[in-house]
Amino acid sequence: MPGRVAEPTPRDLRRREQAGSDVRMIWRRISQVAQAVLVFVLLGYLIWRGAAAMDYGWQWYRVEPFFYRVIDGELIWGPLVRGLIQTLKLAAIAGVIAILIGFVTAFARLSQSVSGRIIATCYLEAIRNTPLLVQLFLFYFVLAPIFGIDRFWSGILCLAFFEGSFAAEIIRGGIQGVARGQYEGADAIGLGVVDKYRFIIIPQSLPLILPPLTGLLISLIKHSAIVSVIAVSELTTAGLNLIADTFMAFEVWFLVAGLYLAVTLTLSICVSLFERSLNKSKR
Repeated sequence: MPGRVAEPTPRDLRRREQAGSDVRMIWRRISQVAQAVLVFVLLGYLIWRGAAAMDYGWQWYRVEPFFYRVIDGELIWGPLVRGLIQTLKLAAIAGVIAILIGFVTAFARLSQSVSGRIIATCYLEAIRNTPLLVQLFLFYFVLAPIFGIDRFWSGILCLAFFEGSFAAEIIRGGIQGVARGQYEGADAIGLGVVDKYRFIIIPQSLPLILPPLTGLLISLIKHSAIVSVIAVSELTTAGLNLIADTFMAFEVWFLVAGLYLAVTLTLSICVSLFERSLNKSKR
């Protein structure tokens, strides 16, 4: 009826509806977690049945020396821990170099220099359109003897150049995602190119760059396993050596996968916390 104002919903009724909605949401979460647990239990059962069909004898009681041993009161790290340390060292150095390559390439592509854009484009196309394994062999068998590089640094440089090509596009996209008005504002107050990017553009592009860059660093850690083909003593190589010595393939690969998973999840959580602190500081 025209001119009639609807009466508001009573407060008690709104509270009951809100409580009912909360209960439904909790039950939905519980059912989703239960489904995930059921899938994992089923997967574990299938693996256990498969191993039983192969008459495989699990030997988890032998895995402790893979991590550490105590001899005469002295702690000695096992091959998996030493391999993990080498993997972290390799990934950290390659990650820093990859980000530097990414920034240089991104700015070259955004610059007005024709030669810079041509070099950056050729680098991106060459790296992204050839297999990582072929690039590793080129670095190790061709470039390493020419420049006198050992296998460890051959692996680092190969991974850095490979991931640097993807980092370049992530960084370029983040810089281009900053609003045009920010560039014009920086120019209006008389900032130079370096100060404009240092104080205005880069800080605002970080929230856009960090999430995909985290994924790239996680990929770098996983891709580091490929250097095992040139016998760099990292985590996968340590696992292969242990399997050759003990024939415990199932246990060793579960342990190696678990260590990679622990490292990548820790990295994801740390970057998420850093990203959250950045967003809080912007408010």
